[in-house]
Amino acid sequence: MDLRGKTCIVTGGASGIGAACSRAFAALGANLVIADVNDEGTQAVAEETDGLAVHCDVGNESDINATVSAAEEAFGPVDLFFSNAGVATGGDPLETDIQDWHDQWDINVMAHVYAIRAVLPQMLDRGSGYFVHTASMAGILTTHSNVLYAATKHAVVAIAEWMSITYHDQGIRTSLLAPLGVNTPMLGNRGTPFAQTAAGPIKEPEEVADMVTDAVQNERFLILTDEIAQTWMDRKNSDLERWLNGMRRLQRKIDDAKQKGV
Repeated sequence: MDLRGKTCIVTGGASGIGAACSRAFAALGANLVIADVNDEGTQAVAEETDGLAVHCDVGNESDINATVSAAEEAFGPVDLFFSNAGVATGGDPLETDIQDWHDQWDINVMAHVYAIRAVLPQMLDRGSGYFVHTASMAGILTTHSNVLYAATKHAVVAIAEWMSITYHDQGIRTSLLAPLGVNTPMLGNRGTPFAQTAAGPIKEPEEVADMVTDAVQNERFLILTDEIAQTWMDRKNSDLERWLNGMRRLQRKIDDAKQKGV
């Protein structure tokens, strides 16, 4: 996709990957709608990109619909919807409150569904459109210490794959961003046992933005943020039992580090 003059909505656009991608899209000539619950950050990024700031709780379909309406009024039909907002609360299913499951499911999964419902019909009418879905390598492999995050990100991967299969021949393009560790507020302390062992090489948001823009321009589906991710995927696919044993060893390292207060 040539981003010049295209109307792009980026959720979670007030910081991290969303903010960096908004700047990168704007540099390529796109019209940006920055959507987030962080009003101050949203406005700052909108000012940087000559875009439109919109308060949007992606877990509410009405907010997604209102964001699309604002984008259409300001710039015209939505060409690209980047469902990037997400949260990573939760942990062990024995310790995580059931309400956390519902809340994170709304934000991490249903937000993608709401976006599709809001703009896909018009895209199909035009015969063109683009969706970018932010998942995580947690959605392709898994993640230690947080089953809720792993489960919701697996669902995002499934949605993106299904969209690519079902609507590609009708002019709808789909990309799936599956990052390893990225230096954003969601990662938290880079010195934690998880960040040092399981998150992989840590990238800066601007590096990820370059990868996303390249994938969109070349209409490539899978966006990995480090070559090691492909290696880990290949290991899982070639020998699942060996991969599981390796992940168990890594879990033991994380548990030991926590016990030692590292």
